[in-house]
Amino acid sequence: MSVKSGRHLPQVRKAVKAFRGLVWTVGESYAEDMGARDEDVKVLPGDPPVTVVLRRSGRARRISLRVSGLDGRVTLSLPPGVSDSSGLAFAQERSDWIRQHLAKRVAQSPVVLGAHLPVLGRPRRVEAGLRAKMSGDCLTVNRARPVGPQVQKLVMDAAREALAEASHRYARAVDRKAGRITLRDTRSRWGSCSWQGNLMYSWRLALAPPEVLDYVAAHEVAHLVHMDHSPAFWSVVARLRPDWKVQRDWLRAQGATLHAWRFDD
Repeated sequence: MSVKSGRHLPQVRKAVKAFRGLVWTVGESYAEDMGARDEDVKVLPGDPPVTVVLRRSGRARRISLRVSGLDGRVTLSLPPGVSDSSGLAFAQERSDWIRQHLAKRVAQSPVVLGAHLPVLGRPRRVEAGLRAKMSGDCLTVNRARPVGPQVQKLVMDAAREALAEASHRYARAVDRKAGRITLRDTRSRWGSCSWQGNLMYSWRLALAPPEVLDYVAAHEVAHLVHMDHSPAFWSVVARLRPDWKVQRDWLRAQGATLHAWRFDD
């Protein structure tokens, strides 16, 4: 790895020793947050230039370079003791890898009248009407208001109902009680479970096949029994959802497509 002067070499050696791999984020991730972070934005020169979010974490043990398949965000995380210049030199050496994965991003699809969205496993056409509602194969919106936000609310309502039903059903199966259920538009994870038993899900799961949504609910409810990813945890998941590997693989391969829909007008 090249740097501008010899005084950076110890930091570069430390950075190389700390690095364990490049991460291409496309599908599910249940990794925990790394704690308090400081962020800065840098640009790697080249064709085209690449914007990199430089993130410093007191809990990071290695350099990690992450390219989001959802929005193309490039994040360079640095542990203590590694300088910005060393981290950027590290990223610059891998700039071809970054650009290759940025090229794999799924094309964005704006939600407009006439669009067909898969909601709870059923293709539904966005149509104009008097008020917003989901009925049969239609997502009807008020013609006088912006389309995207209305459709987003319909999708969120569908997700909330389906995820609440699945969560409580699986909680009963493991003799636990699910806490508060919230929905977010998350970038890096499809769901989470807190120590208090509260569950969080991405509302975009309503755009996935129903069995995939159901698997994520089973996964998070299993954390009410085991707050880890131990063999015992996966045993609970397998009991709740014997085909869990199939659904997990779908998320890994196709999860980015759920973020292709743009609901802003």
